[in-house]
Amino acid sequence: MYVVEEESNFTSASAQILIGEIMVCNRDLQKIKEDTNDVEKRLRYIIDVLGRI
Repeated sequence: MYVVEEESNFTSASAQILIGEIMVCNRDLQKIKEDTNDVEKRLRYIIDVLGRI
């Protein structure tokens, strides 16, 4: 991860680096959301099956 210090010049290149980092984090968060939804669906199914027993 890149940190832009206050004393440094904020350049187009550093902005591109930060944008890239944000995009990676966003993709990772999306994957976590999808995985969480999958787990919730499985748990609902298990609870439904157990409720029938």
